[in-house]
Amino acid sequence: MAKGDPGGTSRSRRAAPRTRKRAAGDPELVQLLTPEGERIDSVTGPDGTEYRVDFTDEEYRGLYRDLVLVRKLDAEATALQRQGELGIWASLLGQEAAQVGSGRALRTQDMAFPTYREHGVLYCRGIDPIMPLGLFRGVDQGGWDPNEFKFNMYTIVIGAQTLHATGYAMGITMDGKTGTDDGEAVIAYFGDGATSQGDVNEAFVWAGVFNSPMVFFCQNNQYAISEPLERQTRIPLYQRAAGFGFPGVRVDGNDVLATYAVTRTALDNARHGQGPSLIEAYTYRMGAHTTSDDPTRYRIASEVEAWQAKDPIARVKAFLEKQQIADADFFAEVDEQARRESVHLRERVLAMPNPEPVTMFDHVYPNGSPLLDEQRAQFSRYMESFEGSAH
Repeated sequence: MAKGDPGGTSRSRRAAPRTRKRAAGDPELVQLLTPEGERIDSVTGPDGTEYRVDFTDEEYRGLYRDLVLVRKLDAEATALQRQGELGIWASLLGQEAAQVGSGRALRTQDMAFPTYREHGVLYCRGIDPIMPLGLFRGVDQGGWDPNEFKFNMYTIVIGAQTLHATGYAMGITMDGKTGTDDGEAVIAYFGDGATSQGDVNEAFVWAGVFNSPMVFFCQNNQYAISEPLERQTRIPLYQRAAGFGFPGVRVDGNDVLATYAVTRTALDNARHGQGPSLIEAYTYRMGAHTTSDDPTRYRIASEVEAWQAKDPIARVKAFLEKQQIADADFFAEVDEQARRESVHLRERVLAMPNPEPVTMFDHVYPNGSPLLDEQRAQFSRYMESFEGSAH
């Protein structure tokens, strides 16, 4: 669970949770915290599943802290790229609740397979946020130990990680690691555009047929780079799961509470041997697809403004204020912590040493190879030929 601040207001001073009717035109989705910060006690999904959370005040504050820190670190990485310190960056701006909510729902034994944008999930798994920046700076391969953190390497090839995740999940079943409260589950992250990839649909087939302990977590941020959702599908993405024989659910991806509740339920079902499921986290990419993209070329400002009103951090802050769970001092302290950590991250990125070119041959094969050794030797002689010259 999220790590919060000790102390604070007791539950007895809270207002009772409210219910909210869905406005005409709004998508049907699981929501436990409205954009105005109103708490909904529970929601029953189309299949009869009830979703609710029961957090302490400390845990609510911890979720807010997670959201703010993740956004600030992400903004710092974007600034570093704009200043030429990173080659590229894929921002998660606007998708913090989808990532923190699902990331905090993971148990220690669960395995996650990310894309290249899951910085918030990475943070929730306890990985040093400097790790992906080495990859995007081009000084290393982004190499953390997936087994240590139960978080696989970033995957650049769109949708490929869903097949890796499904294979891993099939192995869990073969090893007898499902069927109990302590069972292991697997989650694979991908975007709405990836649902058009063959890899993702093949993963759906295999996971469904083999009843794998899989949660497919689609962050529908409305755009596959520059293509809007309506050019990708004629039905809501979560409904595709039915064609592969497993359930799907759509959650408000800007609601950290609902995302947590839905993901926790899906993971628990998987670990108990009930097979795969698909979660469509309905959210919005507030920034560019990557720092090489210009979103003003394919979407209008009024659309962005409409989604700003659904900001995932603002709604949690409003909730904390209304329920008197946090005060101005707490919010100021969180902002200061975020500022300090972002400055520290920047300093560490700038201090990263440039690798020697020959090190690109390291770690290609675990035990080396004669051909690779020959290529290394040739490259070394080539580099040595420049010594003492004006080049």
